[in-house]
This record gives sequence, structure tokens and C-alpha cells, in this order.
Amino acid sequence: MSDCPHVSALPRPEPVPLNVTCPGCLAAGTHPVQLRLCLVCGHVGCCDSSPLQHATEHFEETGHPVMRSFEPGESWRWCFEDGSIV
Repeated sequence: MSDCPHVSALPRPEPVPLNVTCPGCLAAGTHPVQLRLCLVCGHVGCCDSSPLQHATEHFEETGHPVMRSFEPGESWRWCFEDGSIV
């Protein structure tokens, strides 16, 4: 893991998840493979292994750089700007 300048700018405490699953997948009738939580606003989106890649779409639309796994037992974070685990 590495540090990046985007982590220090994240709100504390982390935002409350806005959903329990990916709303984009629900609307499209697809199944999310893995869920990700935006650490800026609480948006829940599916990972890039899912058909519609809603977590990446959220980053591209909002510029919110850091998300974490929203899967039970996982706590790693990913920075889209740096392209690395942080």
C-alpha cells in the first residue's frame, strides 16, 4: 500500500453508504460482481469486473478519487487518480 495526497483530503468519519448494493446494476438488471464505496460521498458502485463498471463511472463523473471495498471482511482502498491501493 502507498500513501497518496487524496487520502488526507477524505472526510472523517467516512460517509455513510447511500445504498446496500449498486443502484446502477439494479436499474440495468445486471449483477454487481464486487461492491465499492466512494469515500467522498458514500456512493456504492460495482467494480470493473462487473458488466457496467459503475464505481469507475462514478469516479469519471464526479472526480471522487478514493473508494474502498464494500465487501464483508475487506478494508482496502483504491485511488483512481494514482492507480494504486492506498
